[in-house]
Amino acid sequence: MQANKFSGTQSTAAGSPKYFYRVRSGTCTTRRGIHSASQEGLIAMRTSPNRLLATTFGAVYLLVGLLGFLVTAGVDFFATEGGKLIIFEVNPLHNVIHLAIGAVLLIAGLGSVRASKLANSTVGAVYLLVGILGLFLASTSLNIIALNGADNVLHLASAIVLLSVGLSQDKAPVARTARS
Repeated sequence: MQANKFSGTQSTAAGSPKYFYRVRSGTCTTRRGIHSASQEGLIAMRTSPNRLLATTFGAVYLLVGLLGFLVTAGVDFFATEGGKLIIFEVNPLHNVIHLAIGAVLLIAGLGSVRASKLANSTVGAVYLLVGILGLFLASTSLNIIALNGADNVLHLASAIVLLSVGLSQDKAPVARTARS
């Protein structure tokens, strides 16, 4: 085998690249050829459950935050009872929180595996806390984010998924070489 210093791959005498994934100078070399850096991000996204989950949840929470403002016109910012978004109660503060969490998850998901793991774990822990506290605060004056039973179930389910993926071992793309 000889090393090809220009493409960053190893090749056999027949000249076929043996690295499955290699990034150098804004290009990605795979079994199927050289791709742009943006395509490399998609390849990395498919190989990382943390990045995929953070990106997906981030986009969904951003959308929910934006849609929430459509149903909370005229609702006080800290109202204990908000407008209904399907079966979930939201107020403007709840919408802002969804936008912030969505942005954190989306940015982390589009960033790196390490950032995605940290964001998934942190947001999962916060949602676990909110889900548990929501069980006790739902019908009190301390319910400043307008939580209801459906919100609590969703927050607990999100916490389980985010923590499960965030605390699990994520596979990083690794170069594979042929045995001599």
